[in-house]
Amino acid sequence: MTGQDIRITGPAGEFSAYLAKPDSGAGPAVVVLQEIFGVNHVMREMCDRLAGQGFIAVCPDLFWRIEPGVDITDKTDEELAKAFDLMGKFNPDTGIEDVQATIDHVRKLDGCNGKVGAIGFCLGGLMAYLTAARTDSDATVGYYGVNISNHLDEAAKISNPLMLHIAGQDEFVPPEAQAAMHAGLDPHLQVTLHDYPDDEHAFSRIEGAHYNPESARLADGRTLDFLKKNLRAG
Repeated sequence: MTGQDIRITGPAGEFSAYLAKPDSGAGPAVVVLQEIFGVNHVMREMCDRLAGQGFIAVCPDLFWRIEPGVDITDKTDEELAKAFDLMGKFNPDTGIEDVQATIDHVRKLDGCNGKVGAIGFCLGGLMAYLTAARTDSDATVGYYGVNISNHLDEAAKISNPLMLHIAGQDEFVPPEAQAAMHAGLDPHLQVTLHDYPDDEHAFSRIEGAHYNPESARLADGRTLDFLKKNLRAG
């Protein structure tokens, strides 16, 4: 399945996104929120897989305000250094404006049933949490999101279902941060947390050093059921 690049207009200007549609051309939509490596082949393949499962999938370029068109991997020290530099420069507050613009754009696409959710990884996992709190996403999923514990004061604003996958051995989310997430979010009726105690950051990235196929299948199965349940029309 081959997607295409599209343009989306947000409050601060126009940015690119990768779009993949199911063979039927119709269905609910999912906004895919990138890791720190930009809209790379991992994110495009995620969109393609979602399209194969019946979703319209769109991955916006969240780094466009810093450097448009970032497409790198985690395979070299140079790329890793660039990725962490981009993350340090990234402003989630302006990034969430682009997420909302993407949701608005996708809702109007031919074939969209009007339901739009989101799924994010790493930096995108944080953005998924903020998407649940600050946008009108109908259902949102975050994988091993970083710095979520710093935004728990926004939990009260979450009004639609949110699922978070937490890697127990995540080097970027220490045990105290994970405990704070549970304390702040477990009581929330719209939030579901799943723990993967023995897994490290990016355990679901197929090409990643910490990829765990068993945990990835479990998390992805939970995610697919969650999205199907909450994004089907009617």
